[in-house]
Amino acid sequence: MLDIKFIRENPELVEEKAKQKGYEIDVKKLLGTDKEILNEIAQLQPLREKRNKLASQSKASKPSQQEIDEGKKLREDIVSKETILGEKVKEADELLRQVPNIFPDDTPLGGEENNKPERTWGKAEVKDVQDHLKWGEARGLIDFERGAKVAGNKFYFLKGPLAELELAVFQLGFELAKKHGFTPMLVPHMVNTRTLEGAGFSARGAEKQVYKIEDEDLNLIATAEIPLTGYHADEMLNQKDLPILYVGLSPAYRVEGGAYGKHGKGLFRTHQFNKLELYAFCEPGKSEELHQKLVALEEEMCQALEIPYQVVRIAAGDLGAPAYKKYDIEYWSPIDKTYRELMSCSNVTDYQARRLNIRYKNANGKTEFVHTLNGTLAAMSRIAIAFIENHQQADGKVAVPKALQPYMHGQTEF
Repeated sequence: MLDIKFIRENPELVEEKAKQKGYEIDVKKLLGTDKEILNEIAQLQPLREKRNKLASQSKASKPSQQEIDEGKKLREDIVSKETILGEKVKEADELLRQVPNIFPDDTPLGGEENNKPERTWGKAEVKDVQDHLKWGEARGLIDFERGAKVAGNKFYFLKGPLAELELAVFQLGFELAKKHGFTPMLVPHMVNTRTLEGAGFSARGAEKQVYKIEDEDLNLIATAEIPLTGYHADEMLNQKDLPILYVGLSPAYRVEGGAYGKHGKGLFRTHQFNKLELYAFCEPGKSEELHQKLVALEEEMCQALEIPYQVVRIAAGDLGAPAYKKYDIEYWSPIDKTYRELMSCSNVTDYQARRLNIRYKNANGKTEFVHTLNGTLAAMSRIAIAFIENHQQADGKVAVPKALQPYMHGQTEF
């Protein structure tokens, strides 16, 4: 969430940026509640001071009946004020959590249609190949029919070399990330609601994004970003340890799978897939530089897999609530003759850190919230699509790039 001091000083900016992101928020109501909180605190302060003074006097000598009565009345007034204050703080916190992060002024405005391509890599060839679903089903390597039988629509089985490919891609991804200082992590597949909402996800209402475990404060994760965000919750990090870099492997469970007509076919949108996620905690002044490094690592992964791509700057209306700045990497689809989403990478600034109280002390001894960043290194459902489409040969077999061959037991095609 945003710093309330920033909102007090920039109410029009915050409201306008929220609207440009597609969120209707009531900044006036939030600041009105905030003012009431400050007023309640101002009224409480002299009452507490008076109570402390009476308590100190009673230690020196036996209190009179008048002092006893005065002390009782003070306690009642303080409890009443603290109750009102607690209710106002809760109300303000709920309003504050509805405020999305702001974004830089050079961000393209508008929705997905205004996302701005910045650079490309590889040859975007138009060639006659089978789409991934026909290719996989014809060889018995992708099975949605049996997936639906055991779990429902948009669940699937992967078999044989496609299962091996997935493991190989993750091994390659771990090695690349380790080379750049990331620590490999295996994470819990369920998180409590505080962690979920602290990362900016929701298990409730119209924005329900994840599966909730009935009768328990547990939610299936939509990405390793969620538990990795919570890993350092309520901690004071050492400045000398920053940046802290993790690469987490986990399943991703998505309620949204199958909810979109666009690109809904086959593996592109499913309820479950495996994912390798980059995550970073850093000092505020270094998050922009680190953001570029994370994008460069994603590009290095695509180049190792020999998948043509373009890097796209995401427009304000497509950013989502937590992201301050975001890039997508889109793979070239010979089938669709266009680029389609493969990876994303976001600088979330201190939006998540404020929600989960993740701080550090700077060189001057001042406590600050860290900045957090996240990026997809490999979402295997989409990697498989990009792989099958771009490496499919005239005989129908799929070539294995050199970087992957050591993790595929020397296989050069399948």
